Parts: sequence; structure tokens; C-alpha cells
Amino acid sequence: ANAGCAIGSYPFFREGRVGANFVVRSTDGAVLETVCEALTIGQQVRVQVIRFNPETQRISLGMKQLEADPWEGVAAKYPRGAKFTGRVTNITDYGAFVELEPGVEGLVHVSEMSWTKKNVHPGKIVSTSQEVEVMILEVDEAKRRISLGLKQCVKNPWEDFLEKNPPGTEMEGELRNITEFGLFLGLPGDIDGMVHLSDISWDQPGEVAVQAYHKGDMVKAKVLDVDVEKERISLGIKQLAADPAAATLDKLKKGDIVTTVVTAVQANGIEVRVDDTVTGFIRKAELSRDRSEQRADRFAVGEKVDAKITAIDRAARKLALTIKGKELDEEKEAMAEYGSSDSGASLGDILGAAIRRRNQQARDEGGQ
Repeated sequence: ANAGCAIGSYPFFREGRVGANFVVRSTDGAVLETVCEALTIGQQVRVQVIRFNPETQRISLGMKQLEADPWEGVAAKYPRGAKFTGRVTNITDYGAFVELEPGVEGLVHVSEMSWTKKNVHPGKIVSTSQEVEVMILEVDEAKRRISLGLKQCVKNPWEDFLEKNPPGTEMEGELRNITEFGLFLGLPGDIDGMVHLSDISWDQPGEVAVQAYHKGDMVKAKVLDVDVEKERISLGIKQLAADPAAATLDKLKKGDIVTTVVTAVQANGIEVRVDDTVTGFIRKAELSRDRSEQRADRFAVGEKVDAKITAIDRAARKLALTIKGKELDEEKEAMAEYGSSDSGASLGDILGAAIRRRNQQARDEGGQ
């Protein structure tokens, strides 16, 4: 019964003999896994002569030529964007072939199989003979190629997330990973959102704040932004609470004189805080109008220092300040009030009078 295997065990693109002098190529029959599925020994078949080789006395015959070409008009039959149901016929490392109708197959490339499963073998997503819904992505009738998409038949999880969770939404997710950039939380739809290091805490540097978190923790966060095209979701933890520095920043302006507290002494200047909420920095060159006094080591942590605001970075919540500028302003005011260039008063006299007046005002206010 299996004598036909002499002709039928050949795979596609191999020759199967019919008799001694005639050859039917399997590619000239229907789209089959083996010729044995179409032919049996002794079977009567209709064929068309394709060519004759007088030298070898061999005649090439074809079966498919007796039927209409299934690829004729396929572009109109399968328009781009349309969805169809097909059967998976073959799975490779780069994708899966899906039969749309006898004789017409398309390829679902591995990149078009799943929105979220990026680095898995196609065999983990579909199986041979499985019925699947696919979308037509591109048709090249001349080359007999159809590009199909599997993931396009389900909703984009990032679009779905954005519809259900617009920026400002508070939610909770499992901490799946911790990297040098921040925290990755698992979100609905089998997707991740990232909390950047800078969005973990208002008060602590990200490198310090991140140490309080561990994989598996359930973490609350606020949705900051959803980029559907780049498949990115930005989350924030510190945004769950109001910025403690906001009120202080709102009342400050460039040129204000503020009382600060030294928090760190560095070689290039001192770091200070205003109202215990806003960080500022005074560069070494701005520590005094006198060059000999422009030394950071003459200040101590915890010491109170009056300084003038020269710049406000509201986004970074930082101030640039100067003691030198404050002193120069005071000198100008003293010159204007207590002396002039032709009054004969020395600079020491003028500054002394200004200091005495300021001290008197302080005593008067203290007495009240």
C-alpha cells in the first residue's frame, strides 16, 4: 500500500517520478507537505505538458497549471489592514507561516507576534495547525509574499493602559526590577512602568532613596506620562505627596536676601538650605568680597549665613546664592546714605556708621 512512497516521500522542490519517462515536480501540484498526499500508484491524473527534452527523452508535466493561480488578484482579495483567520502551517526561528487559503500563505514575523513577548521563540506563542486571526500588513503579489501580523489583532496594551490610566492616576504595582536608572513596576496588561531615580524622593538623592526598595515589594506610584509609540510609561513616587519646597520657592525671587543654614562644606564652596526645604549653593568666589575670606573652611555645618539669591532653578529646586553680592550691595547703600566721594569720610567711617545703625535697629526691634 505504501509503494507510492517511492514517489511520495520527496519533499517540496524535489522531483517525483511518474512512470519512467515523465516527471511531475511537487511544486507543480497543490501546496502539500509531500507528493504522497496527492498521488498514489495507479491513480489516473490530468496533467499539462510543460516542456520536452529530446536529448534525455524526458517530458515535464504539471498539475497546478490546470487550475487557476490562487495568487492572481490576491492583493485585492487581501487588502492591507483587513483581518482573516488562517491555519499555522510551519514555525521557524524568525516567525510562523499561516495558510489563508489553499496555495496562499503569509508570514507572521517574530516581531509581529506579540506586543509584550519580545525575545521568545514563535513556537512559544503559536503551534502548528492552530487556527489564528491575523492582520494583513503588506502584500507583494509579484513576489508572492504576504506579511501578516498577529499582535495587531489584539489591542495595544500601552494604548489600553493610557485610556484607563491617564497621567495623574495613582496605582500600585509589584517591583520587578531595580536598575541604575530606577525602579520597574509591573502594570496591568503585562507591561512595565519605570520610576526614574529622580522621581523617588523629594528630599533624598535617587541613589540613596532607591536603597529602601526591594524586588517583590508592592509599590504605589503616580502615572506621569505614557508614550504609546515608544512603549514607555513614566511613574513617580515622590509625586504622591506635595513638593515640600513648593511653598518656599513660590515666595522667593532673584535678589532676595535669605537666611540659610550650612549643610555641607566643599572645596569649591558651601551647600546651604533655606527653610529646611530648598537647597542652595554658594561658590567659593562668592563667599566674600575680600579675596582672603573666600575660603569654604571658615564656615561650619549648621552655621547660619545670610546670602543674596542670584538664580532660581525651580525645576531642580535649587538656588544659587552669593555673600559677596550681598556685601557689595550693603556697601553701596552705606555709601549712598552716609557718605559720598567728596564728603571726606573714609570707607571705614561709612561702613562703621552703617553697622552701628543696623545694630541699633536690631536692639530696638529686640526691645519691642
